[in-house]
Amino acid sequence: MRVRVPRFLPFLFAAGAVLGAQQAPAPQPTSAADAATRDTSYIDAEGTAHITRIVPVPQTLSAEAQASLRRAEPDQGPPQSLDERRRSTDAWAVRAAAEWSRICPNQLVNTTMAGVPVRVVTPEGMPAANRDKVLLNIHGGGFNSDSGSYTESIPIAGYSRIKVVAVLYRLAPEHPFPAAVDDSIAVYKELLKTYKPDHIVIYGTSAGAILTGEVAVRLKQLGLPMPAALGIFSGMGDFARTGDSQALFSLRGLAGHLDPPASGAHDPYYTGSTDPKDPVLSPVYADLHGLPPTLFVTSERDMLLSGTANLHRAFLEAGVDARLIVFDGLPHAFWYSSTMPEALEANHMMADFFVKQLGR
Repeated sequence: MRVRVPRFLPFLFAAGAVLGAQQAPAPQPTSAADAATRDTSYIDAEGTAHITRIVPVPQTLSAEAQASLRRAEPDQGPPQSLDERRRSTDAWAVRAAAEWSRICPNQLVNTTMAGVPVRVVTPEGMPAANRDKVLLNIHGGGFNSDSGSYTESIPIAGYSRIKVVAVLYRLAPEHPFPAAVDDSIAVYKELLKTYKPDHIVIYGTSAGAILTGEVAVRLKQLGLPMPAALGIFSGMGDFARTGDSQALFSLRGLAGHLDPPASGAHDPYYTGSTDPKDPVLSPVYADLHGLPPTLFVTSERDMLLSGTANLHRAFLEAGVDARLIVFDGLPHAFWYSSTMPEALEANHMMADFFVKQLGR
């Protein structure tokens, strides 16, 4: 049986590491001769775990997902430069948009709202009953590129049969925090001129998921009406501390290059001079009471599994109606794929949640 392997994960969350190539000689990729052949573990005096694990491909996954996990990914690095990352991400996004549009036909228009560039996706056959509803997408891409304004908007528009407006916010490092938050708030305020707040949903993946939480906190600070719901799909809410999963998984899960996490605040190219415990930048330190129903989605080999789970718990502790879905065995933002059954399932779950919240 021939299996099409998705090409969607090299362009998602990696942020600061891509901004400059390393000058040291590039290490060689691990070979079969060098690879571990048994499970080992050693805990040093500082509590740091030094481990190897032999992890088979989960048989619970579809054939397409299993094929994706079998794809070899060299682990030597160094990462791409920022220019290379943006070029490759943009080229990939155009291909992904065409693939998703075959599944979910749509009308796509690039325009501006409140002076901010946006991408408007209107699903083919949108019913008249949905014309007074809108979904606001804040895309992923490590804050420094756009990997999601197509792949997060086209399937969700198609499955929900509701228009999606994707914010093409200013990118880091040229425009660090809070530029992307400010742009997203500006577009939301513009939408409020046409749509009732309980007819709007805000959502995003990866960097966009992080921004969704940040925008929600900022809306509360500004006293603006909350949307009907939020979607936080593989995100986090704490720039001051690194979650466990970031030490375990790369963008490709158990494949590809991964450096041990550095101590202290992370992603200085996005955070800039802001205190990493600022309540908008890091919503786990904010008052989250009164935020709307929120769906969290992540996966077991997601580098942001811990971040998503920790933010979900903070929402629960604040009394928010927060639901968490974790897919087995899959890496970061796998739902960008248009060929994997689990990706289609995840997008349907996201769209169904939004439709139900807008119908209340």
